[in-house]
Amino acid sequence: MDTTMTSEVNEWYRGRKVLVTGASGLMGKVLIEKLLYSVPDISCIYALIRHKRGKSPESRIEDMWKLPLFSRIRDEKPHVMKKLIPVSGDILYDNLGIEKKMLNELYNEVSVIFHFAASLRLEAPLKEGLEMNTKGTLRVLDVAKNIKNLDAFVHLSTAFCYPDYQRLAEKVHSPPVDPEEILRITNWMTDHQMDILTPSLYKKHPNSYTYSKRLAEALVKDSYPQLPAAVIRPSIVTPSYKDPIPGWVDNLNGPVGLMVGAGKGVIRSMHCYGHCHAEVIPVDIAINAIIVIAFKIGTMTERPPEIPVYNLTSGDDRDTTWKEILDIGRATVRKYPFEAPLWYPNGNLRGNKFIHNLCVFFYHIVPAYFIDFLMFIFRQKRFMVRIQNRITVGLEVLQYFTTREWWFDTHNYKALAPTLNHIDTRLFPLDLTIIEVGPYIESCIIGGKLYCLKEKLENLPKARLQNNILFIVDQLVTVFFYLLLISWMASYLGFVRDILAYGGPFVRYLPFVGKAVFNDE
Repeated sequence: MDTTMTSEVNEWYRGRKVLVTGASGLMGKVLIEKLLYSVPDISCIYALIRHKRGKSPESRIEDMWKLPLFSRIRDEKPHVMKKLIPVSGDILYDNLGIEKKMLNELYNEVSVIFHFAASLRLEAPLKEGLEMNTKGTLRVLDVAKNIKNLDAFVHLSTAFCYPDYQRLAEKVHSPPVDPEEILRITNWMTDHQMDILTPSLYKKHPNSYTYSKRLAEALVKDSYPQLPAAVIRPSIVTPSYKDPIPGWVDNLNGPVGLMVGAGKGVIRSMHCYGHCHAEVIPVDIAINAIIVIAFKIGTMTERPPEIPVYNLTSGDDRDTTWKEILDIGRATVRKYPFEAPLWYPNGNLRGNKFIHNLCVFFYHIVPAYFIDFLMFIFRQKRFMVRIQNRITVGLEVLQYFTTREWWFDTHNYKALAPTLNHIDTRLFPLDLTIIEVGPYIESCIIGGKLYCLKEKLENLPKARLQNNILFIVDQLVTVFFYLLLISWMASYLGFVRDILAYGGPFVRYLPFVGKAVFNDE
């Protein structure tokens, strides 16, 4: 390797000022950490953050610095923290709610925009999704058009916003409706009217998230080539593979939430086709690609006729199925069990919707009402039914993505790595095929345990004891359930009773069953 070689990506970012919307989200935080750590010559990062729960953007930034995510910056490069500048604002307002002086500073100084802000609530009403994801993008574009020296506008979309295509190419397809017309309609329609109109608008779209993100892509395309824009479509974003720490995650969305819910014994059935391939991407790999894509857009000598689109997915290289993930995850949860589980973690995937619904009733709903009944008797706050209702809604939304195969072209994404020099290839790894599934899933579950649930690894012996006890209880309850079921069948079905009678003394002394079979003696 040439020792005189330098990072071309860092050289391009040298002295640049960057604006990040959605800075407090998972991908926003990982982007900020990676830029500050691996692109040390960047001038500054403006982080658009809104007031939340009485906390100012400045105090939210202070809280953010304390996260384990930023540990290597605190230890090795604490001086770069001053490069992060909080900007009070919100994409729900014109000019992003930014006060005039700061807005003029952004117009004059910023040269790169990463637009990450979005509502990730898949089950949100359409009006909410349009306001945040579609109109919010329009507001960010309006600000971008006033920036004097903009070199790259990176719009974060999703790989799942075209459910009507069997294979998604790296291009922006025509939207089902005019985005600006829909936004005008939402200005005067009531929530009730929108609810009535929603099914006819969705067509093949499963929820407001994919629909509103598709319309947002169309708005970005309409702004090209006036703006040096690119559309980025990651698949399901999962915890970090390596940077800055393996398994980093700060929320329970997506597969991590399912793993934690299953590990806690709360989720025991999911409607999913186990043979379908899992289309996921670690957050740090996605962020590496996004940083490199901005560099590529900014160094283009001539803009292509079509807006550049990158599907950040494993595409045709994937070979891991949902069943493999479940099997590895189940083994990992038994190795690193969660503390205070509700029940022994032994959930499963079920391809048959009817069987899944039966399991949900017996394994989710009935236990939830039983626990809340106990809470009521002991005059404690009831919570389990409410939690299970939320889980049921979440599972119903997710099962759309886990009961079908998704295929993506990844030519543009795969073309990125070969253009990087050795330094940038090491700083910004993009290859998904090098990830070992077993160790990665293990790091994801440990990450959920450490960073989301705040559980300590020192407490593993206690957690293992709890799980061992619950395993015995689970087996006893299972046997009890099937004995009751068989005894009920023997009581009402003569041929079942006749077959069981051949069991003689063994059946006679089975609890419930013996009495049902030999009730005439």
